Amino acid sequence: MNENLFASFIAPTILGLPATVLIILFPPLLIPTSKHLINNRLITTQQWLIKLTSKQMMAMHNTKGRTWSLMLVSLIIFIATTNLLGLLPHSFTPTTQLSMNLAMAIPLWAGAVIMGFRSKIKNALAHFLPQGTPTPLIPMLVIIETISLLIQPMALAVRLTANITAGHLLMHLIGSATLAMSTINLPSTLIIFTILILLTILEIAVALIQAYVFTLLVSLYLHDNT
Repeated sequence: MNENLFASFIAPTILGLPATVLIILFPPLLIPTSKHLINNRLITTQQWLIKLTSKQMMAMHNTKGRTWSLMLVSLIIFIATTNLLGLLPHSFTPTTQLSMNLAMAIPLWAGAVIMGFRSKIKNALAHFLPQGTPTPLIPMLVIIETISLLIQPMALAVRLTANITAGHLLMHLIGSATLAMSTINLPSTLIIFTILILLTILEIAVALIQAYVFTLLVSLYLHDNT
């Protein structure tokens, strides 16, 4: 039972070679592009959503922070499409792997922090010691603020991993219960199947929300350092 429950989180292989890289490169191929002067409704809706998301995230940034707009928009599209593709049957979700989420979170967090230390080092160092701190508490507060700064990328990665993994496990358990009850009690099966449909709709929303939250937090880290 445990093996079947967590089998979907094992990185797939093709002829003994890891296929994770191919899966990561697949979502961008699904994003439609157009070379025509007049776009169709799908392209128009896609561009409207991208502009709306970019405008909302970049509104609080200065000129230097807005140079990250393309990277942040690409990040939210990548995470959202990867999460949504992972809801398909017999598919693999790379964002359930903590290592991949750390590989996204650490460079973006480090880039924002390094930019802050390069552009306004006084303000960056001021975060380690709030104004008006009593002298005996200075060493403790510096240690606490340093730990809170270093734990930010881990919090980003763990939040995304935990939310996506929990949803997949819950869907797997309810789906298994639906199959088990189908030969025992039909009314109970219909009730559980309805719950499964509602949970699937909820997971679609969670997949989009988690992509937005991940990108928004990276944007906030950038705003604090620019």
